[in-house]
Amino acid sequence: MSRAVSEQKRTWTTGTAPGIFPLLGHGIAFYRRPLAFLNSLPAHGDLVEIRLGPQRAWMVCHPELAHEVLMDPHTFDKGGPLYDRLGKLMGDGLVTCRQPAHRDKRRLLQPAFRPSHVAVYTDLITEEADAVCATWQAGRTVPVTEAMMGLTTRVISRVLLSDSLDDTTAAEVRDCLTDVVRGLFVRTVVPIDALFRLPTPANRRYRRALARLHAIIGTVIAERRRGADRDDVLGTLLAATRGDGEAKAITGQEVHDHLITLLLTGAETQALSLAAAFSLLARHPEAERRLHAELDSVLAEGRRPGPDDLPHLVYTRCVVSETLRHSSPGWLFTRVATRDTELAGCRLPAGAAVLYSPYLLHHDPASFPDPERFDPDRWLPGRPTVGQRRAMMPFSAGGRKCLGDEFAMVEAVLALATLAGRRRLRHLPGYVERPPRPGITMGPRALVMACEARARATGAPRPSEPRTAGDHHVGNA
Repeated sequence: MSRAVSEQKRTWTTGTAPGIFPLLGHGIAFYRRPLAFLNSLPAHGDLVEIRLGPQRAWMVCHPELAHEVLMDPHTFDKGGPLYDRLGKLMGDGLVTCRQPAHRDKRRLLQPAFRPSHVAVYTDLITEEADAVCATWQAGRTVPVTEAMMGLTTRVISRVLLSDSLDDTTAAEVRDCLTDVVRGLFVRTVVPIDALFRLPTPANRRYRRALARLHAIIGTVIAERRRGADRDDVLGTLLAATRGDGEAKAITGQEVHDHLITLLLTGAETQALSLAAAFSLLARHPEAERRLHAELDSVLAEGRRPGPDDLPHLVYTRCVVSETLRHSSPGWLFTRVATRDTELAGCRLPAGAAVLYSPYLLHHDPASFPDPERFDPDRWLPGRPTVGQRRAMMPFSAGGRKCLGDEFAMVEAVLALATLAGRRRLRHLPGYVERPPRPGITMGPRALVMACEARARATGAPRPSEPRTAGDHHVGNA
């Protein structure tokens, strides 16, 4: 079906994706060839009915419909197969909680991630990136995804817990998060619990990682309760258990749930974004050249970037934004209708699962011409259209938009600037680009690349002007 849009009123099209697995619905198609399956759906309409096992679900295939869903969290609340599974891991944290509890939870955690506070973390981020860079020897191969996962785990754990995790424990948390995320997706799209109670190696690995992650966080909380207060997120949460001020005291379980949620959401997606950026730059030498020219100009003598450099790292931010468009780690999300309602002219019953995919929206040629092409210039100041900004939603939109969207952008820009300023990563001989394996997140999960030292240019002019006060980053679409 084609999209029908009039100047006066949009006419939405709806359809049903043909089923191929009577018992499992479209779950196997999602798991085996997720991108191909998603790309096939817009041909059936702007809102397409699919089946996940015995459950009916509706996939939103147009950015304006996605905004309609996301801007009405009271009608389309967090829920559905994805969040039901995540709730077993995260408890009632900020990501999985239902709308009535969301405002108080967000208000508690928001101060740590406000843009005005993010600059405080600059030294922390660049220090950790510098430590990774020191381990990358020219002429050797480097496990890029593993290194990025280590970097982002260290960064978010220091934001949340200060120095409560030593290097060995931080590495263990990294490995646990990797195993948990890998096991969550198949449990979402194939919601038949009996399959996951079988004592298979994958099921045992998932359960061990989950138990160990909870044990580590439980130990950190117990040790902090016995020690001095610290100015970090855990300190804020523990103060909230005392009910200081007018806010209702939170429980110890809520402290635990919040930390698990922020660890999971703050480590894996960032790591995959950075790994994808290096992979894309290696395949697009002109974009890589322009990035290096900006870094050589802005960061004289190879120094680490600071807060004052961020407005000048224009092209670096464009690379991050285009990576999030082209290879967004958060690629599939669900909502659930809280009441009988209507969407795109289709009647949805209470409890209906509604899905939207940033990958699908970011690769719609109606919004982004030649969507498979990696082109950071799309995000230069003044370039993106209003429609592109609305279609670009790597951090979601509306009241449930990612709490740490600006922190995530700053972390990615600073980490990329620090690492790419000193090292160049090349794909190994015989490298073949393959569709990423699905998980709760999507990206290059085992990327290994060759490391080269990089000769820095001196006295190069800045390739682009700093952004003005009127330019907004794509996370605020």
